[in-house]
Amino acid sequence: MKSKPRVRLVFVGVVLALASGLGVCALLERFKSASNVLTLYGNVDIREVEVAFDDSDRIARMFVQEGDFVRPGELLAELDQRRYRASYEQARRNMEAQKQVLTRLLNGSRPEEIVQARSTMRALQATMRDADITYRRDLELRRQQVIPQQTLDDAEAKLNEARGNYNAARQAWILAVKGPRIEDIENARAALKADEAVLALAEVNLANTRLYAHSDGVIEDRILEPGDMASPGVPAFTMALTNPLWVRAYVPETYMGRIYLGMKASITTDSFPGKSFQGWVGYISPTAEFTPKNVETPQLRTRLVYQVRVYACNPQNQLRLGMPATVTVALDQPIPSASQVKGLGCGEQNHAGQQPEIH
Repeated sequence: MKSKPRVRLVFVGVVLALASGLGVCALLERFKSASNVLTLYGNVDIREVEVAFDDSDRIARMFVQEGDFVRPGELLAELDQRRYRASYEQARRNMEAQKQVLTRLLNGSRPEEIVQARSTMRALQATMRDADITYRRDLELRRQQVIPQQTLDDAEAKLNEARGNYNAARQAWILAVKGPRIEDIENARAALKADEAVLALAEVNLANTRLYAHSDGVIEDRILEPGDMASPGVPAFTMALTNPLWVRAYVPETYMGRIYLGMKASITTDSFPGKSFQGWVGYISPTAEFTPKNVETPQLRTRLVYQVRVYACNPQNQLRLGMPATVTVALDQPIPSASQVKGLGCGEQNHAGQQPEIH
């Protein structure tokens, strides 16, 4: 009868030992699970650009307001085009005129011009022959003392003039037959290229009077207004780029051997409880720094940390600049290969349709 209480005590001891063992295992498993997940706290970050005109003049019209979402190639603003359009028209007409000059030289003399030059030469040749006959007759009369010396001198002068006119007409006929010189053609061709360059520059200046968005973004600030004087050094808008978008966080130095580029991550925010955004580690700083004061981590603030960028897919533009975010990274995932890191992106989920760069 005394052995029964002992059996009961042994049974209770075994049960307690099993329960303790299971509890320890559960705690170990929980600790192991917790050690395989890295939790980071940071803020959403994006790039901002200041959009400015490439030329100077007064702003004529502006087409977007603060908060407007713009696409690449969308017209944002326009300068007064009168001065640039006048310069463009002048350059275009100068080029057309020079093109006609080159065309005339390349085509050479027309048959009618050659015939005209030959007819002029022959007419002046007849005039020269008549002046020569008159001079010879007056020379003989002068020898006979029939006419004064002045008459002979006048006849000689007319003969010389007729010879000069004939020689000039003959050279003009020869040039008409040969056509323009190669040097003249090349000179005209070079002048045409110069005029074309002036026209191209005028066209670029005219195009620069329009300001277009270069990528997807949101207008944050409209700095200038119609009537303001714009210039390349004065931005007209401040635009926040919607892609890439990342969470700027800091990894303790003790985890640097367990986090790699391309590792998948999950991003949550207080603004959207229960919603998780897809992300991946796209940048790890090569230099250490002390924990920033505005970052809350369980570790001591005096420990060294490394800045990381966890790029996020933001298909509905729900993540905004400065928004606090929590990032969780599973540390037991395989180390991504170089090809896997290069191929990371949001695909169709990315509102901008582009892949954030991987550093």
